[in-house]
Amino acid sequence: MLTGRNFQNLILWRPRIGEAFTICSTDERFFRARVTRLGSDTAEVFVFEGFNAQLESHLKIMLLQALPQKERMELIIQKTTELGVSSIVPFKSERSISLEQRDAVQKKSHKWSEIALKAAKQSRRATMPEIHPCCSFNEAVRMASSSDFKILLWENEKTALLKESIRRLKYSEACSVTIVVGPEGGFEDEEVEEAQKAGFLIVSLGQRILRTETASIVMVGLIQYELGDMGNTV
Repeated sequence: MLTGRNFQNLILWRPRIGEAFTICSTDERFFRARVTRLGSDTAEVFVFEGFNAQLESHLKIMLLQALPQKERMELIIQKTTELGVSSIVPFKSERSISLEQRDAVQKKSHKWSEIALKAAKQSRRATMPEIHPCCSFNEAVRMASSSDFKILLWENEKTALLKESIRRLKYSEACSVTIVVGPEGGFEDEEVEEAQKAGFLIVSLGQRILRTETASIVMVGLIQYELGDMGNTV
C-alpha cells in the first residue's frame, strides 16, 4: 500500500492499472512493481522483482543545452534521460533561436516533461530528470554554481581535450557534473569567457565538429561511463 509522499511520487509517473514501474524504498533499495489498485490518495502495488545494486547513478549530471532547431531538443531529452541525466536546462544563447521562435514553427516545448517521463519508464529508471524552464545563458551558468565539476564544450578550444579532463576527474570525489552544450554555430567568445569566470573548464571533443544533439548525447554517455554507473553490474 502506498500513501502520502510515496503515493505522490507514484502519481508523477502517471501510472495505469497493470503497468510495471521501478520504485525506490526509503532505505534506497530498488524494486520492480505493478499497480494493482489506484485510488484518489492511495495505491496498491505488487512487487515482483528486487535488485541488489543501485539503479540510479550516484553521479548527478546536469545538462545545460542551448536551444536547437527543429525537433532536436526532444531527441536530446529522450536520449539523455535514458542515459541517466539528473536535470536538463534549456537556454537561449547569442547564436541559438529563442523558445518563442521555436514554438512558432513547432510548439512542442510543453511536451518535454512527457518525453522525459516516457524515456524514464522505457529505461526503467527510478527517478525522472527535472526539465527546467528555458532561461538565458547567464541564468543557466548560475544554476551550476554548486556543481563539483563544470565543463563547456567549445570547438575552438585547442589545448584542453575532454579525455585528459575526465582522466583528472576520475581521481577526484566529484558527485555532480554540469555539461554545457552550445547551439548550431557554437558559442560567442564572450559567452565562453563568462563560463570560465564561473569556474567552467572549456574543452574540445577533438577534430570532428558534432551536431549539438550528438555532442549532448555523447557527453552524457561518456561521463556516465567513466564516472557514473554505466557498465556496472546489476
